[in-house]
Amino acid sequence: MANQKGGVGKTTTAINLCTSLAIAEKNVLLVDIDPQANATSGLGFGSNGIDHTIYDLLVSDIAIQTTIKETNLKHLKLIPSEVGLVGAEIELANSENRQYLLKNSLRKIRGTFDFVFIDCPPSLGLLTINGLVAADSVLIPIQSEFYAMEGLGKLLNTIGLVQKSYNKGLVIEGILVTMYDSRLNLSKQVYEEVKKYFGDKVYKTLIPRNVRLAESPSFGKPVALYDIHSTGAQSYMSLAEEMLKNG
Repeated sequence: MANQKGGVGKTTTAINLCTSLAIAEKNVLLVDIDPQANATSGLGFGSNGIDHTIYDLLVSDIAIQTTIKETNLKHLKLIPSEVGLVGAEIELANSENRQYLLKNSLRKIRGTFDFVFIDCPPSLGLLTINGLVAADSVLIPIQSEFYAMEGLGKLLNTIGLVQKSYNKGLVIEGILVTMYDSRLNLSKQVYEEVKKYFGDKVYKTLIPRNVRLAESPSFGKPVALYDIHSTGAQSYMSLAEEMLKNG
């Protein structure tokens, strides 16, 4: 999950898509590499008392198995983040093969999971580069608001550079339109613009603005565990179904 623009629903999508796939009994790992640690708190983990986070994995090269935490869902696991990760880019600046740290760690457990999702920070620094190098594909959330496409060129350029230098197999998995309001012409115009630019890479599922979706992180729950009948929960279930159908 990547978009250097904040507030586009990236972490919301990471939490709730992973949850929906886990409900479908797919074994899923969510890796939180955002120093804000919103995916971590959104799955019910506090900011204190977590032993062995993604920070330890990248900086101390500990065994990845020690960082994987159980969640409230049988098929969903988490590698949590912490605010200390904000200094990791500086600490790792002179490390050899620093772009491959996450890839090398995840390689050891890839066969254990059906899906591994990486929630990248809203920036194009070393942490996001690590995510892109480790990934097979990139899911890009775009909000259906004015300036939705602003800054997207930088992300696409970064993806291109990673493809050229570190990860030739990296592809765009899909574009997800979030915060969609069917009552607004602007939302429809943005969706059409995104489809015009990205074609069949755009998911048919649209993620609406939804109160339950906005409330659920404050309770440390994915929306499906907070209110399964909400339009937010149903939309992410539809997205998971669309993703599984597309293979």
